[in-house]
Amino acid sequence: MAHPKVTDLEALLESLAGAGLEFVVVGGVAAVLHGAPVTTLDLDIVPRQSVENIERLWGLLDRLDAQMRLSTGPVKRPTREMLVGKGQINLSTNLGPLDILCTLHSGEGYEELARSAVIKGDQVLEVKTIDLETLIRIKSSTGRIKDKMVVPLLMSLRSKKS
Repeated sequence: MAHPKVTDLEALLESLAGAGLEFVVVGGVAAVLHGAPVTTLDLDIVPRQSVENIERLWGLLDRLDAQMRLSTGPVKRPTREMLVGKGQINLSTNLGPLDILCTLHSGEGYEELARSAVIKGDQVLEVKTIDLETLIRIKSSTGRIKDKMVVPLLMSLRSKKS
């Protein structure tokens, strides 16, 4: 059976949290969690790269039938080595697309992002999320049109919270 093209965000976040993973939500889902009226098809996370956390993540990816999303040819699965690298791993899972960013394009990893992260969610599920100020800075600096388009929305949210 083919993986879904759109992420079941609630189920995927519950799976990540339920596996005891330490991670920070970034990207479009972070914008949504801050109240931006945007849509996104995938979940972007920056996981802590400790040995224990990578083992938990790797085990969960196996249970989610994770496969490299952008590869052609035979199914390619992520490796532990990939999870401790510096790049981005675009995955397809049985809960939809999941992008694992070992570090952001700015070079920031879990440790740097977690210092200013905020907790977002409800009584059922709370997740560590990149703070609004950092999200604006990161989205402003990627050079991607889709990121630049969301920056004014994020800045508007920031001014309303001030």
